[in-house]
Amino acid sequence: MRPVSSAEEVGALLSRSDSSGRRRRSSPVQSASPRPAGCGCGGPRRQSSFRDDVGHAASETYLVTRLTFSLLQYLGLGYRWMSQLLALTIYAILLMPAWFGAILSSIRGRKSSDERNRKGLDLYIPKDINRPCPVVAFVTGGAWIIGYKAWGSLLGRRLAERGIIVACIDYRNFPQGTIGDMVSDASQGISYVCNNIASYGGDPNRIYLVGQSAGAHIAACALIEQAVKESSGQSISWSVTQIKAYFGLSGGIMEGEESLSRYSPEIVVKQSSSQTIALLPPIVLMHGTEDYSIPSSASQTFADVLQQAGAQAKLQLYEGKTHTDIFIQDPLRGGRDPLVEDVLSIIHVDDEITQEKIALAPAPRRLVFEWQLQLARRFSPFYFAVS
Repeated sequence: MRPVSSAEEVGALLSRSDSSGRRRRSSPVQSASPRPAGCGCGGPRRQSSFRDDVGHAASETYLVTRLTFSLLQYLGLGYRWMSQLLALTIYAILLMPAWFGAILSSIRGRKSSDERNRKGLDLYIPKDINRPCPVVAFVTGGAWIIGYKAWGSLLGRRLAERGIIVACIDYRNFPQGTIGDMVSDASQGISYVCNNIASYGGDPNRIYLVGQSAGAHIAACALIEQAVKESSGQSISWSVTQIKAYFGLSGGIMEGEESLSRYSPEIVVKQSSSQTIALLPPIVLMHGTEDYSIPSSASQTFADVLQQAGAQAKLQLYEGKTHTDIFIQDPLRGGRDPLVEDVLSIIHVDDEITQEKIALAPAPRRLVFEWQLQLARRFSPFYFAVS
């Protein structure tokens, strides 16, 4: 898919100065295709050279490496973590060619991004937009330490191929930010999508919020916090009523005495008024039954709490799937991805024309050999229970 040609509007809004008054640097936006001429986006079309593409890819790789060392610093270097690091390294080597290809194919053009504070978002836009498209605002995972918007490139590509605009929202990580900062950053990204996505060909009345792993926790916190503000008459920059549904993929919970009461979605829901609960959109929690990083019981508990409070919530389990199967291995495998198909069935439930086009469209191509996927699964540090 071809990249978005320009995103000055995104950069202008999300660019911020740090506490010392210095302007943060911007880097180009990852997108799946150019904005069509008729979407009212404005701005000149730009082309980037192969050298620029390689430079951007190198920049992304450097950031990933730096985040990995940050993770090691806070996890420690004992035998357990060294073995996990070795497993993660082998896992990454096996899948990196396909992942790198997905990122490289989407980094052409410009991207809006601030540094680790207010980092912006990446847009993935369908090739042909004849009418306003449904929109997914996606908050990726990363153990609250290595979260990064590029992790959403596979999902962004898959959904953009099916006529959906995807905005991968970035947020600060620990120790640059607290859980509160992460929730605030995600909420700011959701606000931008709600208020500006129409200029990119998106339908502001068909916005869906998706979070994965730690991102599912952060997105749920942002959604519920916004409902609390809205129900109590506080000033808001976006409305929960703009979100058609929330999808939580392999989501976790918040632990710790100090933050638990505010940043545990389950506890906040239990303590919320009926007015707050009534504002929440339909919630779909999706989880693999062999997820040992975050057991599916976490989603089951959250679904039970939501239902008891009167919210619309359901749990979708994927038999035999691990923490990374439904988000990484399955999309790389190509064909009809069960999780993506389930998400599409909800987003396009009232759009028979689009449903027919998707059914007739060729299945996504395989990005990696099956033996690589099976071997990567065996080495994945997310496959085994954490003791």
